[in-house]
Amino acid sequence: MAVPQELYSFPASKLDSFVAQWVQPSREWKEEVLETVQAVEQFLRQENFRGEAGLARDARVLKVVKVGSLGNGTVLRSTTDVELVVFLSCFHSFQEEAKHHHAVLRLIQKRMSYCRDLLDLGLKNLAVMEGVPSSLIFTIHTRDTWEPLTVTIVPAYRALGPSCPGSQLPAEVYVNLIKASEYPGNFSPSFSELQRNFVKHRPTKLKSLLRLVKHWYQQYVREKCPRAYLPPVYALELLTVYAWEAGTQEDANFRLDEGLVTVMELLQDHELICIYWTKYYTLEHPAIDTFVRRQLKRERPIILDPADPTHNVAEGYRWDIVAQRANQCLKQDCCYDNRDTPVPSWTVKRAPDIQVTVEQWGHSDLVLWVNPYEPIKKLKEKIRLSRGYSGLQRLSFQEPGGQRLLIRSHCSLAYYGIFSDTHICLLDTVSPEIQVFVKNPDGRSYAYAIHPLDFVLSLKQQIEDRQGLPTQEQHLELQGHVLEDWFDFKSYGIQDSVTLTLSKKRKGRAPFTPS
Repeated sequence: MAVPQELYSFPASKLDSFVAQWVQPSREWKEEVLETVQAVEQFLRQENFRGEAGLARDARVLKVVKVGSLGNGTVLRSTTDVELVVFLSCFHSFQEEAKHHHAVLRLIQKRMSYCRDLLDLGLKNLAVMEGVPSSLIFTIHTRDTWEPLTVTIVPAYRALGPSCPGSQLPAEVYVNLIKASEYPGNFSPSFSELQRNFVKHRPTKLKSLLRLVKHWYQQYVREKCPRAYLPPVYALELLTVYAWEAGTQEDANFRLDEGLVTVMELLQDHELICIYWTKYYTLEHPAIDTFVRRQLKRERPIILDPADPTHNVAEGYRWDIVAQRANQCLKQDCCYDNRDTPVPSWTVKRAPDIQVTVEQWGHSDLVLWVNPYEPIKKLKEKIRLSRGYSGLQRLSFQEPGGQRLLIRSHCSLAYYGIFSDTHICLLDTVSPEIQVFVKNPDGRSYAYAIHPLDFVLSLKQQIEDRQGLPTQEQHLELQGHVLEDWFDFKSYGIQDSVTLTLSKKRKGRAPFTPS
């Protein structure tokens, strides 16, 4: 009996065979496609655009990179699309690329339309497509009877330099990217080698899972909903890589059916997805850290391009349609074992665990690993088990330039948009003590425990002990009014978690006396 080509009619135990027979391309196909692509690459490398379209004197092609599925080694048998990124010497910055990008596309289009070697291969339908970024698209025939290839060319600034590192780049590269970005993903082609390598050097079994997921997406989502604004394949690739990393601890040997089920379940929970990688950049640089934290606060799903953190590749698409299709997939034979039992999924959290550093005045820091979706009360329990506190735990955090905020027990770190390593402040209070935040002139703030009937002076003494500023030099203000040392907090109507402003005493400022 012939093996059916429909994924949904394949038993889970035979998915490896399905990928080998119906999804993975043949060697002959790959050789013929590469031969055709090499003809396009040869044309690009031989051209020199010097002195045309207002470009700089030196406008050579420095490098041509095959990206997408063909570049990273996960191309499907049915694929007829090829993507090429062309690095040009006339681009010396992101800004120059943005300025000359469209002119270069028009020039390549003009030169290509007269290239006899490409015309002999059946080159046609040359067109510049507007987008982010704009690209040149055309079709070209392979040598024998295969379907025509659709080739996409994108010119780019070579931000990585002559070599492509496998680890973190200098921080300046990403600082410049953040400053230059007008539209998310506009300069992603500059990092295409990193995007390619992020997948290319993974185990063969993972590439089989990637092919399986992309085949499912093409056959059961894109073909069924051709007019819907669906996520790019790249977003599903990254989600699959994350599922494998978190679910198998990057084991090269795993079951394809479990991987497929895990990805389908993640797609159903797309509204919770928040994932990113710091393989190529570091959050230790303040500008990058601030930017990425802001990105992680946006509406989910969030899947940041590992090579370009300015681009959330999941933003704005019809993930609800993908989730519906994933739910249907989980009911098919490919997700059930030989005993008609659902295939188990890997344990994969919808956002990775983060490192939380708990700071408390007078104590050493406590470092914990916490999932952003865990309730804060679980975090407090971990602190209690580590430190043995019996009072009321008050947790707060402050982002650079922001106000210090109380973290409430019934919420989670995700509720506050915290999806990356963070520092929180712990204050242990005993009823009827309350917590107040004191904001320093440098913008940082600290939490202090006070009794409502204590004098303001008692808080100033705490500040002197902690920060070294003498009590007689301190001005504590509430809504712009200076507080008197010998009035208690209750008389000022100070409530729990209110923020007071600390400044150094200057002459001529009248104290605020409660009526």
